[in-house]
Parts: sequence; structure tokens; C-alpha cells
Amino acid sequence: MNDLNSVLAPGMLVKHPDHPDWGLGQVQSNAGGKITVNFPDQGKLVFDGARIALIPVFDQ
Repeated sequence: MNDLNSVLAPGMLVKHPDHPDWGLGQVQSNAGGKITVNFPDQGKLVFDGARIALIPVFDQ
């Protein structure tokens, strides 16, 4: 879906475009188009990079 997902690396912070209330999540892994993100209140979630374009956060 979004080539930007391919640059997501462990440790990077992201937001979910459909759930801004989840806050910042930290990328745990990005392999084979599957992106695992740990959100403080939602826990560890796995996203299909072809279906959702996570938003990288470079400044807080």
C-alpha cells in the first residue's frame, strides 16, 4: 500500500491513521510486509503493510 512502510525499522515510532487515540506505537519488527507494533494501551499488534499505511513520527 505504501512504500513508506518499507522504511519502518525496530525502535521507530508510528501512529495508526485510523486510531490516533492509540497514541505512539513502537515498531518491534518489519518482515515480509508484516509490521509488529507495540502500542502502550493496545499491546502488540501485527499489521499487513499492504493494507495499512502507518504514519512514522520523527519528532515528539
